[in-house]
Amino acid sequence: MTMPNHTYDTLIVGAGFTGIGAAIKLAEAGVDDFVILDRSDRIGGTWRDNTYPGAACDIPSLLYSFSFVKNPTWSRAYSPAGEIRQHIEDMADAFDVRRRIRFGVEVNGLEFGEADGVWIVKTTGSKRFRAKTVVLASGPLPDHKWPDIRGLETYEGHKIHSARWDHGYDFAGKRVAVIGTGASAVQIIPELVKHAEFVKVFQRTPGWVTPRLDVAMPATAQTLFTKVPAVQQLARQILFWGHEASATALVWDSPLTGLVARLGKAHLRRQVKDPWMRRQLTPDFTPGCKRMLVSSDYYPALQQDNCKLIDWPIATMSPVGIRTSDGVEHHLDAVVFATGYDVHLTGPPYPITGIGGRSLADEWADGARAYKSIQASGYPNLFFMTGPNSGPGHNSLLVYVEGQIDYAVRAITTVLDENLRYLDVREEVQQRYNERIQKRLTKTTWMTGCNSWYLTKDGFNASMFPGFATQYLRQMRDFRFGDYQAIARDTPQSKRRSRAVTTSA
Repeated sequence: MTMPNHTYDTLIVGAGFTGIGAAIKLAEAGVDDFVILDRSDRIGGTWRDNTYPGAACDIPSLLYSFSFVKNPTWSRAYSPAGEIRQHIEDMADAFDVRRRIRFGVEVNGLEFGEADGVWIVKTTGSKRFRAKTVVLASGPLPDHKWPDIRGLETYEGHKIHSARWDHGYDFAGKRVAVIGTGASAVQIIPELVKHAEFVKVFQRTPGWVTPRLDVAMPATAQTLFTKVPAVQQLARQILFWGHEASATALVWDSPLTGLVARLGKAHLRRQVKDPWMRRQLTPDFTPGCKRMLVSSDYYPALQQDNCKLIDWPIATMSPVGIRTSDGVEHHLDAVVFATGYDVHLTGPPYPITGIGGRSLADEWADGARAYKSIQASGYPNLFFMTGPNSGPGHNSLLVYVEGQIDYAVRAITTVLDENLRYLDVREEVQQRYNERIQKRLTKTTWMTGCNSWYLTKDGFNASMFPGFATQYLRQMRDFRFGDYQAIARDTPQSKRRSRAVTTSA
């Protein structure tokens, strides 16, 4: 391993939406000595990796962006993945972030040096990096997941995962299976039906589907947003409060949850005329318990002559295709796995060693726990973006991320300005916080009995925030210095800047 000579003020892992946003806000706060590491060769994160047909955001574009870097020229109400990725690229260029990125560098371990208050960041190459503070911005779903299906390795046809799409494969004239009916699948299936000879959709559990009111953004609106940014801000606020209000139906099981169920069933009845297919597609769990699906072309695609919905469980894969539990063997040229991601509910997919050699993976083995989702006691100066219990069930993830970035910048500038060796959240503070969070979670729709990726195998919810986005943002604005153990460096040095960061007790 090559030992580094330079110690960065901050190191950011990931050059997606979150990493680029964190870089912009750090620079704005006067933190200039930082580096971004990304394992790929280009910017974009999940919007770089997910390029499957039909890939798009299911949050309106005006809301799926940072408030400090708006895009007035979104082409559609729900913009496609390529346009979102280009927006991230434009952000990096506009704020001169690209020069700080080291591409092709994959992090595989972090170790905190208590003596000098420096994180050693290990990579798959021979190089190591040193940093006083670290921001983990690789996102909640960085790694795709192959399903645990018997006989998977025996299948001799073409296998494609939705998160690693094979654009060189020609679906024309092919018999194709799609395994999964989640958020990615409902976007992929309508596109495959247009091109493949036949598509078989293997469904384990039907989800709640609501209409996707996607329209092209009028040129007049784009011009108005460009010339009068306040109008775009007003439109964003209207969307924000509309989504915020939906928490009363999707986060908590209330009479409004029943209304969402009725609306979902009405959408199903309107688009699917066959009673048996409607029965196949009717969910048996509370709306909000799993991720809501947004689509207006999924149900019509399932009813095309070259598409068939199959809800018999998959027994095994075979060299020629898929065998279901009814004994039927489905011969297939290709199988598309829209089976989701390896959700790291027990922490990042590499070892993180904190004070005294403690292991984050060991401490989070039964489920991740952090303070305000962003810091873990015993791992000073380390900040988790989209960390434990920060997931929204009703609003834009980037609204939450923006609050996390602001909090991290506040803490990082405190470490640097006050010349601290480390800033470590007190264990009792973290424990009280998580006790409150878990108590509040018991009253949410996510805990009403469905099987979702939000929960660990033991049913522990380490993913979602049990409240409104406004509540989450309020807690992230409240940086309390008294919640931390602050240790000064042994050798004093001049302040990085004359402006001290104000903290509230």
